[in-house]
Amino acid sequence: MTSSGPVLRITYLYPDLMNLYADRGNITCLERRCAWRGITPLVQRLEWNDRLDESADMYVIGGGQDRQQQLASQGLTMRNADRILSDLGDGAVMLAVCGGYQLMAHRYRAGDGSELAGLGVFDAETVHPGPDVPRCIGNIVCDWDGARLVGFENHGGRTYLGSGASPLASVVRGYGNNAEDGTEGAVAGNAIGTYLHGSVLPKNPHLADHIIGAALARIAPGHELEPLDDRAEWAAHRAALRVVGLR
Repeated sequence: MTSSGPVLRITYLYPDLMNLYADRGNITCLERRCAWRGITPLVQRLEWNDRLDESADMYVIGGGQDRQQQLASQGLTMRNADRILSDLGDGAVMLAVCGGYQLMAHRYRAGDGSELAGLGVFDAETVHPGPDVPRCIGNIVCDWDGARLVGFENHGGRTYLGSGASPLASVVRGYGNNAEDGTEGAVAGNAIGTYLHGSVLPKNPHLADHIIGAALARIAPGHELEPLDDRAEWAAHRAALRVVGLR
């Protein structure tokens, strides 16, 4: 690895709370794919009681259970909302997965009627229909930007997009945002929300490079990503497609 390339500042939001289904692997994937290309990834871990002192070029947050989501909602809205929203408004990149995705929308309404406040990055809200309604669980395949994304979803809440958000992808197999309209995830500016766990980036190298490329376009315009040997990553991608009977 060389250090002559750009420096990419990544803030990992609440790794102590939000790390279901190997979501931490998204950070590892981003670090490796940057380092292999001579890009220096500087990862700042923001624990629950911390306050952001510096701006970031990229924010990453994973999924969590209800208790962890409650704590993350408090930390985000009470201590760190202004910094995050300012950076996103200035073109920073975000990857928010499952519970983290829900917290980046306007609100999450639980089955008991209580609400968790979100940051409003995405014009969307999530409603949990209650314990008597089956969860959205299983392997998921989506169409995205002329290609496919694979992953695993497990969520009780149903997310509905408003007019200010666009879906990330369309569902081929699985449930997606709400098991009703065929949408999966959301996009707003350089922010991406998704229900794909697994973790999502290692077996979707095209999505990983899309995120890295968006960050580099902001901090190092004109810097092109060198191709990598992604045979292992694409083998994992194809294996996930075979699991649901696709090729």
